[in-house]
Amino acid sequence: MNPAYREYLDQLRLSFPQPVSDPIHDAWFGRCVMQALEQVDALKNETPVLGTPSTKPEFVPSECHIDDEPISLEQTTRQLVGHLNGMFVWGHPRAQINVIPPPTIPSLIGGLLPSIYNPNLASDESSFRIALAEREVTAMMADLLQFDPDQSGGVFTFGGTGTLLYAGRIGLEKALPGCSRSGVRERAVIVCSDCAHYANRTVAGWLGIGDENVIEVPSTPDNEIRTCLLESMLRDVLQRGDKVAMIVATLGTTDAFGLDDLAAIREIRDRLVDEFSLDYVPHLHADAVIGWAWSVFNDYDLDANPLGFRHRTVRSLAGTKRRIRDLHLADSIGIDFHKTGFTPYVSSMILVREKADLGLIARNPAAMPYLFQSGEYHPGMYTLETSRSGFGPMAALANLLLFGKNGLRALLGHLVTMAESLAEHLEGHAATTVLNSENFGPVTLFRVYPDGIDTFEVPKQERTNPAMRNELLRVNEYNRRIFHEIQSEALQGRGVVISLTDCYRETDYGEPIVALKSYIMSPFSDEEYVAAVLESIWQARERVGNDS
Repeated sequence: MNPAYREYLDQLRLSFPQPVSDPIHDAWFGRCVMQALEQVDALKNETPVLGTPSTKPEFVPSECHIDDEPISLEQTTRQLVGHLNGMFVWGHPRAQINVIPPPTIPSLIGGLLPSIYNPNLASDESSFRIALAEREVTAMMADLLQFDPDQSGGVFTFGGTGTLLYAGRIGLEKALPGCSRSGVRERAVIVCSDCAHYANRTVAGWLGIGDENVIEVPSTPDNEIRTCLLESMLRDVLQRGDKVAMIVATLGTTDAFGLDDLAAIREIRDRLVDEFSLDYVPHLHADAVIGWAWSVFNDYDLDANPLGFRHRTVRSLAGTKRRIRDLHLADSIGIDFHKTGFTPYVSSMILVREKADLGLIARNPAAMPYLFQSGEYHPGMYTLETSRSGFGPMAALANLLLFGKNGLRALLGHLVTMAESLAEHLEGHAATTVLNSENFGPVTLFRVYPDGIDTFEVPKQERTNPAMRNELLRVNEYNRRIFHEIQSEALQGRGVVISLTDCYRETDYGEPIVALKSYIMSPFSDEEYVAAVLESIWQARERVGNDS
């Protein structure tokens, strides 16, 4: 007689992909996936929300427990699909919340395949040709961003913050050799723009540099770092005898798509190294997790414009190209394929111009005697993670193959065209003003005003004149109310889904400027959905009225 556990074992074996081909079970596996997709498809409707829009269910921890008995795969699937109810559909043209794209079908397949066979990118001995995908993507990106594919290197990591963490770790080792063993015993700083991502502070804390040692250089009204102040602030750091662990140039800020002048930053860095006779070169990292994709326009003839973009779009692409084409001047580049590369979360990589930089953070092989016994590619010797999924590189490879340069050019050009169209309409209305009109990406930040406000003069006065503080705060609150009205409608499946930033940037007198934000990332966006944004704004203004 079989022991009792065998009954459970036989049942659960059916829940795994079979290790040896079994046509009947393999077909059932495919059918299980199809059933899940059919259940999700049943949640789709004309709105940018799956299922029935509703408030979030109350979470009661004490009611969560693991049952004694297994349930069927079908029951499990139904419960999992239920968790998508109320989820925003990022690919819907009415969803314009943030830099969250819909993933392509090949990128989903690219993620599914390694999920079935569970490779670990610590080494090619545990991932085989999935590791080759990481190396292929690294070489493709090196070629696109004008690094030498034979000299450069790269690894996928857990997100944009991860790319900054790697860059900061490399930079810290350059500035303070041996600190991975002895610890950070001298003051080191990270220097970035005040428009840079807050992840710079996260990284400083995790590396032991300290949040207070992140030096934020003021930015211009166009949301790019003021290079004159960068030079003077770097000089102050070096005159104190402190070390510069990392200089971060942001190529596509999260809120406004601001683009730092990387060429000027590189020139300042190199000049100060000579001036102060430094025995190290501060690491220069390009945080291009959003902007990297515009590199496909580096060799695009904007004058001939073979893809036929409208003139305003061409101007926008040219404005981005003048900064993005300098990415090769950085020592490392952060890339998020799950942003402007249209893959699922999470697919991020750090690309380094000199693969030797990765050796600076390598561990002693003696500490890992049970790994790296075969094969030739062993990134686990220097990665933060020991366990790394093949999901990211396979999803990225899928889209690089799928799109080619012209495919990605077409997608990005269309998104920019739609954003430019929205900005054009907002600029033409007396009640709205665009805040980032000199930035060139798919994001539009704007403010809405009550009737009777001079939107030619007031926005400038709000930003520069302390006497306008009360008026600024009043309009800030007005925009919050507009946002909540639009959001309330969106949660009911009506209108559009946009977002709000509590501090687009600070005024000259230190107050935050609240802004509404449209981030167009859906390839299904078209003029009618630009009109839907405008209609949602006007309806919200009517409901809010002129009182704030």
